[in-house]
This record gives sequence, C-alpha cells and structure tokens, in this order.
Amino acid sequence: MFPGGPMRAIARNLGWMLASRGVLAVLSLVYLAIVTRTLGVSGFGRFALITGASQALATVVGFQTWQIIVRYGTEHLAPGGETRLARLFKACGLLDLASAILGVILAAVIIRIWGEPLGVRPVHMRATMLFTIAQLLSIRSTPLGILRLRDRFSFAAAADSVTPVMRLLGAVTAAIFVPSVSGFLVAWGLAEVLTAAAYWAALARTGDLKLLFARGVGVRDVVVDHPGIIRFSLATNASSSLGLSSKQIPLLLVGGTVGTASAGAFRLALQLAQALTKVSQLLARAAFPEIVRAVAAGGLARVRRMILRSFLMATIVGAVAFLLVVLLGHPVLTLMGGKEFGRAYPILLWLAAAGCIDLVTVGFEPLLLAANRIGATFIARVVGIVALFAVSFWLSPSLEVIGVSIAVLVNALVVAILLGLATQSLLRVKPTDRARV
Repeated sequence: MFPGGPMRAIARNLGWMLASRGVLAVLSLVYLAIVTRTLGVSGFGRFALITGASQALATVVGFQTWQIIVRYGTEHLAPGGETRLARLFKACGLLDLASAILGVILAAVIIRIWGEPLGVRPVHMRATMLFTIAQLLSIRSTPLGILRLRDRFSFAAAADSVTPVMRLLGAVTAAIFVPSVSGFLVAWGLAEVLTAAAYWAALARTGDLKLLFARGVGVRDVVVDHPGIIRFSLATNASSSLGLSSKQIPLLLVGGTVGTASAGAFRLALQLAQALTKVSQLLARAAFPEIVRAVAAGGLARVRRMILRSFLMATIVGAVAFLLVVLLGHPVLTLMGGKEFGRAYPILLWLAAAGCIDLVTVGFEPLLLAANRIGATFIARVVGIVALFAVSFWLSPSLEVIGVSIAVLVNALVVAILLGLATQSLLRVKPTDRARV
C-alpha cells in the first residue's frame, strides 16, 4: 500500500503556501481596485502592459534555480555533503545574478527602442526602468529553493506575504500623493525589493546564508558533482520560461493589436483567473520536493498513486473554482473597476477555464522533471505557444480580445494533453527500464 507520508508532506507544504497566497489573494483585490479606479481602464491598461512586459522579460532570462536546488540538493542532505551543497547553492546564486544583469541590459535596449509600442510613454521611461531593474535584481529563486529543500515552507510563506502588504501600502500612498502610472510602478518595484530582502533574511535565520557564502568553495566542480545538471538547468529554464511567459504574452498581444483600454480589461480578468493558475503553481511547488524524494527512494511505482490522488483533488477544486467564477465573476469585476471593467466578464470565463485545466494537470510536470523527462515538458510548452500565437492571429481580427482569450484556453488544452500523454507513457515504463529513467 502506498504510504501516506508524501501526501501528508505535500499537504503540509501546500498549507503554508496557501496561507501566504490567501493573504495575497485578499489584499490583491484591494490594491488592484485602488489602481483600476485611480488610473481608469486605459491608464490601467498602460500600467498592465509595462508590468507584463517586465515580468515576461524577467521570466525569459531567469533560471528556475529553485528547481535545480531541490532536484540535486536532496542528494547532499546527509552528513558530509555540506561542501557539495555549498557549491550547488553558490552556483545557483551566481546563475541568478548573471541572468539578472543580462536582463537589465536587455531591458534598457528594449525600452529605448521599442518603448512606445509597449505602451511606455517618455514620461514613464524612468519609472519603467526602475521597476524593471527592481524586478530583475530582486533575486529570490535561490533562497526559495534552499528553503524548500530544507522544508522551511513557513519561512517562504512569510516572505511571500511581503509582496501584497507592500503593494497595498504602496497603492494607497501612490493614489494619494502620485496618482499616476509612474507612481504605481515605483510602489510595485519597492514591493519586489522588500520581498527579496525578506527571503534573504529568512535564509539567514536557517543558517544557510553562511553555507551559500562559504569561503574556499568554488563552483567549478558543480558539473562533476551533478552529471546532467547543465541539461536540466537549460531545459527547465526553457520550459518554465515558455510556461510562465504564456501568461504574459496574451496581454502584450491584446495591447499591440486592440489597444490599451482592452489591455486594461483583459489584465483585470487575467488577474482574477490567474488565482487558479497560482493554486496550480503552488501545488506543483509543494509536490516537487516530495516527488523527487519518492522517485529517488522507490522509483516510479511509488509515485503512481500520488499523481492519481493529486489529479482527482485538483479536478474537484478546479470544478468548484470555475463555478465560483461563473457566479461571482461579473460582480467582482464591476466592484473592482467599475462598469467599464464589467465587459471583461466573457474574457474572464475563457481565462478561468484555462486556469482550471492548468490546475487539473498540475502533477504532471513535476513528475516529468523529477524523472528527467525534461524534453517532454519543453516540447509541450513549445507546441502550446505555437498554438497560442496561431489561434490569436486567426481569431483576434474578428473577435478581438475574446479571440486572444480563446487562444489562452487552446494553449492550456494543448499543453495538458501533451503532458498527460508523456506522464502516461512514463508511468507505464517496465520495471526493468525504471533504473534508466
């Protein structure tokens, strides 16, 4: 019989993250209402395009180093593995720093050359660059990975909670003293910096900060310590970049093809629908460390029931969540942004359906990553992005923003089907082949 330990551990990890995200969800409704009612639909659309482009850039250049740390750090938790663990931590920290610097350089070039098409007016240039620098240099993936490796999910949850609190305080301050796109951009950038500071402070409390900055420990041998780490890092970066960027690309498509006003309505609907995506990401992050340990300890046979349980649980949660969106979506949109934003309700339904699909298939990608089936996740994301662009360009001329919303749903369906097929193939591997997985 499959042991209940991993499922209890996943539930415990998820509980801490949901506590943090519960705070974020409630506060985000408040600060988004402040922003939308202060800036209006067109101003909020401009603000959304700037923040969306910055987040997309940060996602593309950034590595998901937390996955690298969890995947390979588990091997060195036993006594005697401190040096290799320090080497892994330091390599991931340097990788985060290098990608952040590259992102700042790219951002400066992009804002200067393509700022206007992205909705960045000259008056917003300085605030946009400051926000982008804050977004990129607020390195938190490495400390996040270390905290999850150590099962310190409560520390990570506390650090995560800094973002909504500071955004709320910043939104109130900006609305009173600087009620403009630039004012809110500065407030959002400050929230990013303080959240990263909270993560590093949490890491100092665990004692791992000393390990990360240990003297005399180089990173040259990290590849020798962990065969396959370069391939894993590049593949997870590419897959995660495609997956997370697909949440920002539709917004940029709407802004570029329909206009800033429609981008504002789309962004508010997307923000509400992404609550479902956040839940799926939390489930994936809570499950990934336990799946890695289960695969290492007993092979894929021990994971099969875990994946089935997570699938059934996520299906129930997704169905209930979509029903709530259908019933409460329009009143919430109107309450937050006024009647102008009420027209985003049909958009919200398409985006919420996509979020539910992401939620239902949440256990597939962590399993494929833990079993080194990285190519399957990358292919799924690439095909999904191609479908997103194809359907967007096909439907947006006639359906405008609704066409892009349908494309988001198609992207979710394509990725879910391909990940599901890859997972089914993996779980059917013969016992004699499992050692090679």
